[in-house]
Order: sequence, then C-alpha cells, then structure tokens
Amino acid sequence: MDVDLIMKVAGVGMIVAVVCQILSKAGREEQATLVSITGIVIILLIIIERVGEMLESLKRIFGL
Repeated sequence: MDVDLIMKVAGVGMIVAVVCQILSKAGREEQATLVSITGIVIILLIIIERVGEMLESLKRIFGL
C-alpha cells in the first residue's frame, strides 16, 4: 500500500479532529459537524481517485 495515501488521510484526519475539538469547546457544534463532514468528503475523494487508478490498472492488465 502506498505510504503517501496513508499520510494524506492521516493528515486530513488530524486537522479535522483538532478543528472539531476547537469548535466544540467554543460552543459551535454545528460548524464542527460541517467540518467533520467536509473532512470525510475530502478523504473519500482521495480514496475514490486511487480506486479509479486501480480499476484502470485492472482493465489494462486483463485487457478489458
């Protein structure tokens, strides 16, 4: 597995966690929820890009 992908996901996760904690402590739970959802979407976009690359590799390997 690519270490770069793991580092990107971990980095986004840590940033989102810190921002959510700061917003929650400030009493802005709605914004903390939006930050969490945004973080999930960003991570999903990164992973979907890699899954697309994997599917293209499979197509090329098996000649589909």
